[in-house]
Amino acid sequence: MTTNHLTPTLPDTRTYASVSVGDEIAPFELPLTRTLIVSTAIATRDYQVVHHDPSIAAERGSKDIIMNILTSNAFAGRYVTDWAGPNSFISSVKIRLGAPNYPGDTMTVTGSVTSKDDATRTVTVAVKGSNSMGDHMNATVEVVLP
Repeated sequence: MTTNHLTPTLPDTRTYASVSVGDEIAPFELPLTRTLIVSTAIATRDYQVVHHDPSIAAERGSKDIIMNILTSNAFAGRYVTDWAGPNSFISSVKIRLGAPNYPGDTMTVTGSVTSKDDATRTVTVAVKGSNSMGDHMNATVEVVLP
């Protein structure tokens, strides 16, 4: 284990030097269950009915309940930190939603390193989450590595 002046580098934490622009991150498949969509909306204190009531969601033009943006944001962050490791730090997330995530589908999350900043040890990762309807989210996540 290596140590810097602030915190130890845990053995399973990716280092800044080990990352290159163009590196691809292994895909992550997330089954979109009704329970996942409802429970994560509640966990993020998003009580909008389109996240838990299928009949009201349908009245508002949706075919079913939909995942909320806070959950999509969390999965983008989780995807990057699972890759980067526990001693990494997310400094920025920018996300844009597209096709809704409905129960019964699967979201496949993919990503790649698009840039590095030597001065701040920040790595920028482009993250995409897609389902059977197309791109659910496109995100840019900046993560600081030891």
